[in-house]
Amino acid sequence: MRPLLLTLGLVLLVVSPVLAQTDPRSPGIRQAQQADAQAQRDIPPPAKPVLRIDLDKLSKEADELATIAKTIPSDVDNIQKGVIASDMVEKLRRIEKLAKQLRNGVSR
Repeated sequence: MRPLLLTLGLVLLVVSPVLAQTDPRSPGIRQAQQADAQAQRDIPPPAKPVLRIDLDKLSKEADELATIAKTIPSDVDNIQKGVIASDMVEKLRRIEKLAKQLRNGVSR
């Protein structure tokens, strides 16, 4: 029994390095994969597109936003007195729209 175990152990020691070195893929596939990996390393990363910000448009939108926003406190005071401005809801919607446009224009 003991000689059988020694023989089996010796066979495993000799065969295992040989088995570890074999690659089940054919040489053509291995070469193609190596060439593909090399080509991927040689490709530069894609350049980020240069974003243009229309500063004039942003400035006009910011000025309009500030102008409309200045009128809101007086409209709120009028609400406390019981008078609701008919265009207050439209002003608030316009403020939201301008704020979103400014945020998108700056964060691109």
